Amino acid sequence: MRSTASLASARILRSYPRLLDAASTWLFPGGIRSLSRSMLQPEDYVHVLGPKLSPLDELRSVCHATGQEDAFYLCNVDDVVHKMELWRQLLPRVRPHYAVKCNASRVVLNTLAALGAGFDCASKGEIEEVLSLGVDPSRIIFAQPAKPATHIRFAAGRGINLATFDNEEELYKMRALHPKCRLVLRIRCDADDATYCLGIKYGCDAERDAPRLLRTARDLGLQVVGVSFHVGSGCREEHVYRRAVRAARHVFDVAEGLDIRGMRLLDVGGGYPGDPEAEPVFRKMAEAINSSVAEFFPSPDVDVISEPGMYFVSSAFTLAANVHSKREVRSEAGDLESVMYYINDGAYGSFIEAVLDTKRFRGVPLEAHGESCDAVPSSVWGPTCDGTDKVEDGNLLPPLELGSWLLYHNHGAYTVALATGFNGLPTPKVHAVVSTSTWSQLRDRAPFTESHFVPSLATGRRHTSASLADPHPCV
Repeated sequence: MRSTASLASARILRSYPRLLDAASTWLFPGGIRSLSRSMLQPEDYVHVLGPKLSPLDELRSVCHATGQEDAFYLCNVDDVVHKMELWRQLLPRVRPHYAVKCNASRVVLNTLAALGAGFDCASKGEIEEVLSLGVDPSRIIFAQPAKPATHIRFAAGRGINLATFDNEEELYKMRALHPKCRLVLRIRCDADDATYCLGIKYGCDAERDAPRLLRTARDLGLQVVGVSFHVGSGCREEHVYRRAVRAARHVFDVAEGLDIRGMRLLDVGGGYPGDPEAEPVFRKMAEAINSSVAEFFPSPDVDVISEPGMYFVSSAFTLAANVHSKREVRSEAGDLESVMYYINDGAYGSFIEAVLDTKRFRGVPLEAHGESCDAVPSSVWGPTCDGTDKVEDGNLLPPLELGSWLLYHNHGAYTVALATGFNGLPTPKVHAVVSTSTWSQLRDRAPFTESHFVPSLATGRRHTSASLADPHPCV
C-alpha cells in the first residue's frame, strides 16, 4: 500500500495545471468569497515541494534563478506546523495567540490562522492585517497596555473586545472609547535571565498597584476578566513562571475580595525560544507552566492563553544573502590576514540584533567546500554606507567568489518585521515552501485556498514542462 505522503505527492503533481489556473472559493465569517490568483500578492504564495525535494533544494533553485541576486528568506511552512503540534502536545491547556509584531509575513499569518491560533495584536495595523485574513475578532487580544485613542476606536469598531491595561489613565480612555471591552490587567514579573526585559516599560506591581487599579475599574463600570504577564523576550529560565502565576493568583484573590466577578482568563505571555537548540529550555518552561497553573488555577473554568512570537517563526526562516563585493586585508609584508565580504542585507535590514549586540551571527556558505579548503578569518558587512553596518566578525570562511551565497539559519524572529529601506535598498522578500503532506493538511483550511499553492522552482526544474515552471511570483 502506498504511503499517505506518496499519495499526496502524486496528487499534487496531477494537480499542478489546476493549481496554476483555477480560482477557488473560501469561507469568511461573512459568507463565501471568490479568490482568484489575480487577487493574491506575491507574498501570499506557497511553493509545494515535489517528491524527494527538500527546502534546501528550493533555496538553491531560487539562488540559481537567472538574474536573481536579491537577498531573500526561505520560509519552511512545515516548521511552523510542527511548532504548533509541539505546543499542543506540551501545553494542552494553553491556547497560543501569535504575537504578530514578531513576523507579520502573510504565509505565517495564513498558516497560524488555518491551524486555529489566536492573535496578539499591538496596533490597529496589526488588527487590520489579521482581520483581512477572515479571522474572527474573538480570536484577537489587543495586548498593548498603552494604546492611542485612534487605535482604541478602531478596535471597538472592528469588534475587538479583549485588551490589556496596566495603568489608571488607560482605564479612563477605555471607559470613554470602548466601555464594553473586556480588560486584562498586566502585572510585572521579570525573569532574571532574558534578552529583553519588558517590565521596565509595561506591567503594574501585583501587590502595590493591582488593588487600586481593580477598584478604579470596578468604580468605572469596566469589566476586568483576567491577568496577564510577560517575563521577558528571549527568556532562558523556567522558574520565573511559578512566581508569575502565583502573583496572578494573588490578583485574582484581590479581585474576588473587591466583589469583581468574571475573572476567568490567565495570559502567560510570550518570550518563548524558537531555535532548535533551545527546545530543551522550552520543554522545561512548559513543565513549569503546567505545574504552576495546575497548582494555582486548578479550575477548568479559567482559560489560559499565551502570546508566543519567536517560538513559531525563528527556526522556520533562513536568510540567503548574496556576496556582491569583497576586499582583502593584507599585512605590510603582503600576507593575507583576513577578507571583508559585503552582502546585500545588513543591520538596517535583517540584522538589527548585530547592532544591539544581542545575538552573534554566523553565515554558512550555500555551496559546500572540502575540508582541505583553507578557511580565512573573515568579516561580513551590510550594503549601506554606514560604517557600523557589520553583520559578523571573526568567522572562518572558505574563499568566496562574488555571487556566492551565505545562509543564516533560525532567522525568522524580529528580522522581517524590523527591516528598513535605508539607502533605498530593498528588504528581503519571503519565498515559502511546504511539503506535499503538509500541503494536503492546509489546502482546504481557510484562509488558504488552492490558489495559494504553486509548484516549487525545484519541482519546475525537475519536471521540464513549462506549465510546471511558471508562475513563481516570489522570485
